[in-house]
Amino acid sequence: QVQLVESGGGLVQAGGSLRLSCAASERTFTVYYMGWFRQAPGKEREFVAAVKWSSGSTIYADSVKGRFTISRDNAKNTVYLQMNSLKPDDTAVYYCAASTVWIAVPRRPSDYHYWGQGTQVTVSS
Repeated sequence: QVQLVESGGGLVQAGGSLRLSCAASERTFTVYYMGWFRQAPGKEREFVAAVKWSSGSTIYADSVKGRFTISRDNAKNTVYLQMNSLKPDDTAVYYCAASTVWIAVPRRPSDYHYWGQGTQVTVSS
């Protein structure tokens, strides 16, 4: 069982930055990818970014490419999402997730098996 705890959300003005963190409760040797998703009110949960735990290779949604950076610290069992040049459209609850089954490009919520509780990110115009 993997427990994920997010932190770092908040209120920021457009153009600003935030860094989200997600700490896993135990060794992550069974985790293939860690991902970030977001869900705005009235919308479906959407993929933001993912990092392969073993190699650090990354995947991004087109909407955040060039603005967001996902990274991981294996020693701390933690994944980060650095968000720069934030826009009001980035406002959502952000969720950290872990994929424990090998999937080549895990972009769907159903590809992930453990979820954090979510952290609110609000970008004002």
